[in-house]
Amino acid sequence: MIAPSLHCELVQEILTGFIVNEVRKSGFSRVVIGLSGGVDSALSAYLGAKALGPENVLALLMPYKTSSPESREHAELAVKRLGIRSDVIDITPMVDAYFERFPESDQVRRGNKMARERMTILFDHSAYFKALVLGTSNKTELLLGYGTLYGDMASAINPLGDLYKTQVRQLARHMGIPEVIVRKAPSGDLWIGQTDEAELGFTYEEVDRVLYLMIDRRYEISEMVAAGFDEHFVRAVLAKVQTSQYKRRPPLIAKISARTIDRDFRYPRDWGK
Repeated sequence: MIAPSLHCELVQEILTGFIVNEVRKSGFSRVVIGLSGGVDSALSAYLGAKALGPENVLALLMPYKTSSPESREHAELAVKRLGIRSDVIDITPMVDAYFERFPESDQVRRGNKMARERMTILFDHSAYFKALVLGTSNKTELLLGYGTLYGDMASAINPLGDLYKTQVRQLARHMGIPEVIVRKAPSGDLWIGQTDEAELGFTYEEVDRVLYLMIDRRYEISEMVAAGFDEHFVRAVLAKVQTSQYKRRPPLIAKISARTIDRDFRYPRDWGK
C-alpha cells in the first residue's frame, strides 16, 4: 500500500485557499519562493500563482558554482510557463567567502550553508517584496528530517507539508507542470551528482509506503513486517523519524511560568483573528 491517490482538483482547491487565507490574514498579498528546478518548488510556485496571481509571486533562482545548468533551465521553464516575476542571485561569493576560513569543511557543512544562505536571501526579499516566504518541503522530507533546519525547511507558510513526495508528483502532473521537471531525479543540487535517493539509500516510492502506514495508519512494526516490508528497512525509517523530531518543532522553551509559549499558550490561528 502506498500513500492514497489524491483527489487532485479538491486538493488544489484546498491548498490555494490555504495560501490565500494565510497570506492575506497576515496582512500580505504576495509570496516569494526559492525555485530550484525541482518538482517541489515548482509545485509551490504553481499553487502560489494560482492562488494569488502570477504578478504576486517572486521566484528567486539561487545557483552555486557547482549547481547543475539543468536545474536553472528547469526553474526558468517554470517561470516562463507561469509568467511570474523572477531574479537570479548567485550564492557562490557568499558561500565561498565563509569557507575560505574553513577549507576542511565537508559536503554536509557546505550543503547546509548553501541552504541557509538561500533562505536568508529569501527572507531579505520577503521584506523587499513585502511578501511571505512560501515553503517547499514535502511530508516525506519533513518526516525523515531530510532538509536543513532554518534552511530549506524554513518558511512562513508551507502548502506541501502534508503531501508525500509521490503525491507531490501526482498533483504536479494535474497542474500541468512540465514532465521533464516531474520525472527528474530529486536533488538538492548541493554538490555535483548529488541526488536525494542516492543519499537516502532508498526511493521515495519505497519509503512513502512505509511512512504512510507508520504515520497515517499508525501501524506497529510487526504489522508492517506482516504486510511484507523488510524489518530492517522499517526500523531504519522509524529511526530517521524519531531522531529528526527536533527539526519539526519550534525551539524548545524552558518552562518557568504558568503559561509557556508552545506548551500552555498555543493557538491554531493568529491572535485576535
